[in-house]
Amino acid sequence: MIDLDDELAQEYLAECREHLDTIEADLLAMERRGAEIDEELVNRVFRAVHSVKGGAGFFDLVKIRELAHHTEDALALIRARTLVPTPERVRILLRATDTLSELIDDPETSNQADIGDMVAALAAVCAPGRTAADAGPHQNQRLRVLLVEDDFVSRLLLQTFLSRYGECHIAVNGREAVEAFCSAAEQGQGYDLICMDIMMPEMDGREAVRQIRALEEARGILSTNGAKIIMTTTVTQIREVSRCFMELCDAYLLKPIDLGRLLGHMRAYQLVP
Repeated sequence: MIDLDDELAQEYLAECREHLDTIEADLLAMERRGAEIDEELVNRVFRAVHSVKGGAGFFDLVKIRELAHHTEDALALIRARTLVPTPERVRILLRATDTLSELIDDPETSNQADIGDMVAALAAVCAPGRTAADAGPHQNQRLRVLLVEDDFVSRLLLQTFLSRYGECHIAVNGREAVEAFCSAAEQGQGYDLICMDIMMPEMDGREAVRQIRALEEARGILSTNGAKIIMTTTVTQIREVSRCFMELCDAYLLKPIDLGRLLGHMRAYQLVP
């Protein structure tokens, strides 16, 4: 449970309320369009839900994160055009948005909320669009990790830890990260995990994430099935946190990095047992 007196937490909750207002308005517009998919509209809703989900993970708001995750799954299938956004399905997404708003309005008790029925409804929405390609990563395989960090001490700490789980490649700025990602993709050896600093020379982490996600989408890979990207940074401003999630990073860890939290994220993404 978060400390409601924490200024950063209060900024996050206010940001979430703004996102949820926008999501509701966009879903209502989507409902009016019927089965027709407006790509810009769907992408906007997807990114906003992802931002709510990411921030909830940052503040250990477990049920908010879980519900946003299932909502994001449905939107990902619509983005991929494997699921038709019928009015009935959009109304379930609207119900999920209402439930998220209720949880955000009472964050102190949100982790004890019963969201089972809502999660089941979203799972039913997703079922027609599921394919074998949606299966999670294979935990028995060694990971391919890209560590993007210009600070030697932070880089050494993360490299030592992550090398236990797989092959760890290094980049010292965002430009090198994008080049390494392109090279790996061309060789058919993409990265499972990317740890990305924000404040770096030549190209910052946010721009690198934006370009990496664009490269994935150009190859037909949506962010939900792409590399898991964890921002590792000293930047605490909530607007910056939100911007990173809007660029479709998966998690946000503050330095000095808590390796236990990093491992927790890796397990949540099914990258390690």
